[in-house]
Parts: sequence; structure tokens; C-alpha cells
Amino acid sequence: MATLLRSVTKGLRSQSALSCLPAAAWQIAQQRFASGHSENTNTFIREALQELEYPDKLQRLLLTPQREVLVELIITKDNGEIETFNAYRVQHDDSRGPYKGGLRYHPQVDLDDVRSLASLMTWKTAVMDIPFGGAKGGIRVDPSLLSERELEKLTRKLVQAIKDVIGPHEDIPAPDMNTDGRVMSWFFDEYSKFEGFSPGVVTGKPVHLHGSHGREAATGRGTVFATRELLKHMGAGSIAQKTYVIQGFGNVGAWAAQLFHEQGGRVIAVSDAFGAISNDKGLDIPSLRKHIAAGGQLHTFTEGTAIPKETILTVPCDVLVPAAIGGVITEENAHQLDCKFVVEAANGPTTPGGDLILRERDITVLPDIYTNGGGVTVSFFEWVQNLQNFRWEEDEVNKRLDRAMTEAFASLWSVHKDKRIPLRTSAFVVALQRVTRAHIHRGFD
Repeated sequence: MATLLRSVTKGLRSQSALSCLPAAAWQIAQQRFASGHSENTNTFIREALQELEYPDKLQRLLLTPQREVLVELIITKDNGEIETFNAYRVQHDDSRGPYKGGLRYHPQVDLDDVRSLASLMTWKTAVMDIPFGGAKGGIRVDPSLLSERELEKLTRKLVQAIKDVIGPHEDIPAPDMNTDGRVMSWFFDEYSKFEGFSPGVVTGKPVHLHGSHGREAATGRGTVFATRELLKHMGAGSIAQKTYVIQGFGNVGAWAAQLFHEQGGRVIAVSDAFGAISNDKGLDIPSLRKHIAAGGQLHTFTEGTAIPKETILTVPCDVLVPAAIGGVITEENAHQLDCKFVVEAANGPTTPGGDLILRERDITVLPDIYTNGGGVTVSFFEWVQNLQNFRWEEDEVNKRLDRAMTEAFASLWSVHKDKRIPLRTSAFVVALQRVTRAHIHRGFD
């Protein structure tokens, strides 16, 4: 399978190279040229499908979204001008439960991006073995150019446009890039105007408005649980014995850094969109977070040395945690990484070409569809609490999350050992088997 992946990623440098690829690689290559972001996801999925030897009919069923919604949202801005925004909601698969996935506001949101992320959510919920399917949504907008009132209008317009295809038992959005508890509150309120009191229509709400304790830290905390399991099963010691570099110091990266620090790990470098800092003795993460919360810039933190943010991936460490955007570890830079493990807290941080190089260099990659599954897992806990009209204490949420991350790792590790395939492929094999089993048991033509 590594040969297949190598043929695809290297052959794509020229269209003419496609003619000499074997049939399976040709299909993958066609997918790469036909789409942008989604080809990376589908390349990894198809590798797992080759391991499972699924027939073409079943492959098409698993890869094809069940519904794609495109709408135009028109609002009157504060200055009286009319502006139109494109919005998308892709519902990929609901064989295991209601669709579930984030809602992002970003000027580069497009259908291909949303389609890829919806597919990832299907496999993520399956790997975590929670009863959801996969979806994703977004509005093509730069939220920094809109007032809070305009953002609220836009959110409510979106609800009005898609209310017939979402709901607590149909499709449950959540925060994503540039959306937060405030946006989810507007969403919940607008939907409830049409369907009655429905806190379970979205997750990621503020705790005081039917949200869940532990949700804010969930993805970062899940990343730490995932790292613990990886180190233990690899015979590599504990979190306290390792050095960490974190690319991306937003919600996920900051919480992961905090928890690594609390457990004795040495976080020696972090970065954000504006800069990076390092300290070989370990950064004081609580002080750094206070510095940023007070309005300071990460690279001006006096207890660290500023370094070019572009070098963050190559800082020597035991565990590298990409926790920002996708596609940062590529065929061009993967050979420069100086780490033993890559723990993917971001969505899609490694391209197929980059992944192949990491395999050849014997750098173990813990895949995103498992590593950052803590967020959707605690979203599931929030949804359950909403359906019960009951709230769990944070300790209970964290204990349940720990158990979920531990059990999910055991499943993919078992496949990894039995089939002698990479952890990424193992995770997709687990996910595909669970989704396939649901389809077969429910029945399909």
C-alpha cells in the first residue's frame, strides 16, 4: 500500500504521469485532480479500503455524501447596504446516528473543503464509537468585517435556510473556525422559534445556556489522553518524560500545552499565526496563557526566545503536535521534522506525500480522526445531557472522556498490530468497518 501511495503522490506532479498508474492509483489520482482538500482525505480512506478489499459499489456508498445543501444568505448591514453570503451544509453519512459536525465562518470556505471535513467527521465519530454520523457546514465570510449584530443576523438567516434538514435527531452543528458559544446560542434560539425549546440542536453552547462542563478543554484534553496511550503502547514511557512542540496555540493547542505541563511534560516551543517562542528548559505555560489573556503577543513573552514561526515544525522534540490548520506537513518539509511522534490535534495537518515520508523515516503518526476526537465526544455528552435536561459535573465528563479515548485507542491499536499497518490506516479501517456494519444491518440496495 505504501507503493500505491508513493505512485499517487509523486505521479501527481504532472497530468501525463497518470496514464502509467495502476487502476487503483488511477482512481486516487483522478480524485486528486477532481477536487482540492477532499482528495487528501479520500487518499487515506482508499488506502484503508484496499486493506479491507471492499467492492466498488460499497466504496462508492461510503465515500459519497448523502446530502449537500448550498444556500445564499442575504442580510441588511448596519450601514443599510445589502450583502449576500454563500453557505454550505454537507451531510455525509447518518447510518450510525444523526449527522454531527462543526460550523465555520471563513472567507475561504467552499464546498470541497466542507465536503472533506464532513467525511472526516463520519470516520471520527465511528473511531470514537459514538452514535453520530458526519456533517460539516460553513459560511463564506470574514467575520472580522462584520459587527456582532451583523453576525447574529447572518447566523439566524442560516438557521432559517437550513432548519428543515437539521435538528436534535437529524443534524447537530457545533462550533468550528471563527464560531463559538455565542454563535451556538443564537443558533439554538433561532431554531427554537420554529421548533420549540431545542437545546440539543447544537453543541458547544455556554455552560450557563445548556452547555456542558469540560467542553472548552475537551479537544486538548483528548489530545493528551491520546498521547498518553500512544507512549504507553509504544513502550516510550510517560508524558512526564517527554518534550513537546505545539504548532498552534489556540484553544486546542493551549489546553494541550497546559495539560502536558501539569503532567510533567516539557513544552519547549509553541507558535501561533503571528510568531513562535522556545525555551529548552520548558515554557511556563500557565504564565504564557495569562500573558496572552491579558492581550500580549505570544512572541513577546519574556520567558521564551522568539523564533521564526516557519521553523516550529523542525524544532527537535519527542512529540510534535500540529494543532492549527491542515496541510502543514508536506512532501516538501516532512524530511526536516526532528521528532519521534506526530500527534495530529488539527484536522488534516499531514498530506499524503508528507505522511509517506514520515512512514519511511519511522516517525509514528497518531491520526487526527482519533487524536482530536475529544471535542466531538464531549459534544455527544452535551447532547445527551440536553436530551435528559440534566447536567453532569466536570469530573464525570472528564472521566467519561478518558474512558472513550482509551477504548478507541485500544481498537485501532489492535488493528495496527494484527495487520501491521500504520495507525492512520488502522483508524480508518476501524471506522469503515463500523460504518459498513451499520449500513448492512440497517439494509441497503
